[in-house]
Amino acid sequence: SFYRSKNVFYLDETSRWLHIVKNASADDISVILDKAMADIEDRNPPLKGALPQNFFATLGTRKEQIKRLIDEVNKIDENRFDEKDLIGRVYEYFLQVFAIDAGTGAEKGEFYTPASIVKLIAELIEPYTGVVYDPCCGSGGMFVQSIKFVERHNGNRMKISVVGQESNPDTWRLAKMNLAIRGIAHNLGDHASSTFIDDQHKDDKVNFIMANPPFNLKNWRGSDELTDDYRWKGYDVPPISNANYAWILHMVSKLDTTNGIGCFLLANGALNSGSEEFKIRKNLIENDKVEAIMVLPREMFYSTNISVSLWIVNNNKKARTLNGRKLRDRSNEFLFVDLRRW
Repeated sequence: SFYRSKNVFYLDETSRWLHIVKNASADDISVILDKAMADIEDRNPPLKGALPQNFFATLGTRKEQIKRLIDEVNKIDENRFDEKDLIGRVYEYFLQVFAIDAGTGAEKGEFYTPASIVKLIAELIEPYTGVVYDPCCGSGGMFVQSIKFVERHNGNRMKISVVGQESNPDTWRLAKMNLAIRGIAHNLGDHASSTFIDDQHKDDKVNFIMANPPFNLKNWRGSDELTDDYRWKGYDVPPISNANYAWILHMVSKLDTTNGIGCFLLANGALNSGSEEFKIRKNLIENDKVEAIMVLPREMFYSTNISVSLWIVNNNKKARTLNGRKLRDRSNEFLFVDLRRW
C-alpha cells in the first residue's frame, strides 16, 4: 500500500528480473514466467486483468528459445537508463509500428494517435490539475501526454488523475500497462466495454477531456437502445448510422458544468453531416459549447492520409484569469482555423 500511494508497483522476489535471469535455463522457465505475471497482478490491484496469464506454458515454445530471449534482453546496460521514461518510449515505438501495420483494416486512429497531435491537444487545454477523461482511451496515449505536459511546465503530476474506458479488451490491457510502466494512477473501469452501452463512469464529472474516437462508427447502438439516454438531454438522439455526434454529446455531458473543457478529434464529415446531426450541431452552437474547430494538415496519422478536425468544447468562455493569463470574454464566438495546406 505504501508503494501504491506513490504510484509505484511492488514486485515479489519471484517477479523480479534477477530471479528470471537466474532461472532462464530451468526446465520450467515457462511456469516461472507465468507465476511472475500472476504475482505482479496479485500484488498490484490496478494491474488486474492487464497481464497475460498462463501464456508461456501454453505457447509451445522450447525452453532454449525463451532462454535466448531472456539473455538478449539482459544485455541491455542499465547505465543507459538515464532517461526516466525510456521503457515508455520503447513501448510507444512498438505501438507506432503496430498502428502502421494495422493499415486500413483498423478504424482510423483506433490504436495509436501520433504524439504530435496528442501534444497539441494537451498544449491547447492545459490540464494542470484535476481529472482528465478519455471515453475511448485506446492505448492510453492521451493520458501519458497530459502527464508529460504537466512535467514540461514544472507542475505537480500528483494533482492529475486519469479516468477512461476502452471497448477492445487487448487495447484496454495495453492502456493499463502503458500507464503502469510510467507510474500513472488510473481508473479504466473493471473491464473493457463500450462507453455508450456500458458507461463505467456514469456519474463522474471531469475537468478535461482528451479523445480520439473511432471516426464515423456505424451501428454503435441498437434501434431501440439509448433513445432517451441522459446524455442526449436537450438534444436530438444521435443517429445509429454514425456515432460522431454521440461522442460529442457524451463528452459534453461529462464536463464539469462550471469549468470543463474538452479537446477531441473527429472526421471532417462531422462539420457538414446530415439533417439529424444538423439539429444537434445547431443546438451546440446555440448553447455556446463550441470554442474552436481546427482542420489539421493531411498525413498526420500513420495509417491514413485523411485530414481531420480538432474540436474544443468549453463550458466557461467568460472573461477570467486562467493559469496566470487574463482571458477575454469569448461568449458566442467561435474560432475556425484551416490548416489543410500547412
